Amino acid sequence: MKNIFLFVFVLLTFSVRAQTHRFVYEYHFKTDSTASEKRKASMVLDVNPEEVKFYNYDFVVTDSINKTKGENNITWDDTPAVIRKKNSTINQNYLMVQNIFVTETDDKITWKLLNETKQMGGYHLQKATATFGGRNWTAWFTKDIGLNEGPYKFTGLPGMVFEVYDDQDNFRFTLAKSYRLARTYDTQSILENFAGQKPVKIPEAKLRKLMLDSYRDPLREFKEHLKNNTNPNAHFMVMGIEVKSPEQLKELSEKMQQHIRKNNNPIELDKAMHYPLK
Repeated sequence: MKNIFLFVFVLLTFSVRAQTHRFVYEYHFKTDSTASEKRKASMVLDVNPEEVKFYNYDFVVTDSINKTKGENNITWDDTPAVIRKKNSTINQNYLMVQNIFVTETDDKITWKLLNETKQMGGYHLQKATATFGGRNWTAWFTKDIGLNEGPYKFTGLPGMVFEVYDDQDNFRFTLAKSYRLARTYDTQSILENFAGQKPVKIPEAKLRKLMLDSYRDPLREFKEHLKNNTNPNAHFMVMGIEVKSPEQLKELSEKMQQHIRKNNNPIELDKAMHYPLK
């Protein structure tokens, strides 16, 4: 691992004045806090001249395929996607609840700097801790890079965050590589739009109501497609199960609700939904 960091992070020394810095973090997380294993994803932190964007690296892969092959594929998942002005704590949060929405939050984090240090890839890292979103976090950052940024909303330290994790071992972001881009990467077709649709900006309270409504009837849109279908050869699938009769929908809705309740472990624990059992 140390050799990888030595190879990758040496680029940072020469990219301080570049137009855009791209940092790629390995993200390990539990959507179900009772699970023994974590899911993982590669996440992009684009530090542009005026703003910062954090999103799934799969979006970049999809965008590249679309541009290379002239296709129009779309990708979205439940990993975080945020945009903020550089050196700001005001985040635009992009979320999918049936449709794409964006909420604005002020996410100032009060960090406590500690004297503990360590070396990683030739960089001198310092430890910091904070309580944010109902969880206790530990971050390792370096002052050797002239950026006060980090993954997700973990910004505001006097240096670049290399690693951050919570004390319950539910979430961990670790810097894996970085490189500079010749120009600011245009994410309009993969982040600020979804399938040609601009996100609707709404308050968090309204978004939570939409999430609750979606939970109460998780197959609402599916039922409409099934009802309006005129193709006798069409196949309708829910959670890998083919729906052959309307009588299946009640049981499948309950299974989906159970899945939603089980996977209710957001990064910001104090924003976890309180779903009714019935």
